[in-house]
Amino acid sequence: MEAMPCQNQRLGPRPQDEPPAAATATASGASRLIRFAEPSDDSGCPSPDSSSSSNGVAAEAPVPAGEGGAPAIGPQLKLLPMNDQLRELQTIIRDKKSSRGDFVFSADRLIRLVVEEGLNQLPYTECTVTTPTGHKYEGVRFEKGNCGVSIMRSGEAMEQGLRDCCRSIRIGKILIQSDEETQRAKVYYAKFPPDIYRRKVLLMYPILSTGNTVIEAVKVLVEHGVQPSVIILLSLFSTPHGAKSIIQEFPEITILTTEVHPVAPTHFGQKYFGTD
Repeated sequence: MEAMPCQNQRLGPRPQDEPPAAATATASGASRLIRFAEPSDDSGCPSPDSSSSSNGVAAEAPVPAGEGGAPAIGPQLKLLPMNDQLRELQTIIRDKKSSRGDFVFSADRLIRLVVEEGLNQLPYTECTVTTPTGHKYEGVRFEKGNCGVSIMRSGEAMEQGLRDCCRSIRIGKILIQSDEETQRAKVYYAKFPPDIYRRKVLLMYPILSTGNTVIEAVKVLVEHGVQPSVIILLSLFSTPHGAKSIIQEFPEITILTTEVHPVAPTHFGQKYFGTD
């Protein structure tokens, strides 16, 4: 019996793909930049962490753009394709007027999108299954040997999103806080699956500001035998400095995020857990 094609196989002629809307920027290939309006009490979309301009109009974020709209940091940094749905979720999360219910709902949706794309970065093998109608279907199956690691406490917000996609996945935890005297990141707690050195790791931390916390977390994973090349960092928002610092320290790591902007929504953890 004839085999059914996999989802990504063409069934027939396809019309010429239209260029993505996000790529309709300048002739030099610059991406559509995120804009912030000057804060005001009656603004439709106020942001507590906005960049203001001298004339009160929207100011472009000074993020250098590379090929494909990604910031010129390196191929290790991967951005989710921008669309209006993604922008709306980012807007609700940044809006200081958003209720906690709307904030958590939007954050969970954004987390799910990042987790789904993170899983798409994992290796898979091709396989053939038999459908209830007796047809052979050529598909794929993810390889075993993956785990998640959340950086407490904000990283714990992403755990449920990962479990919703991988019901039986094992998740480790790392607690890192700044030392009161030296202000340097210090590891206080780490608990991983005993065979984590054999696994591919989805490291979860929603906001990359300086990158110091993630760098310390990766160092702990390396001490437990994990190679940076098998670590995929799942993040919602990142600053250029944070992403660059991590990649400079660990050039083989992969960073997946939705936005790179000099101003990160650092209120995320407090608002998500209701301690703001």
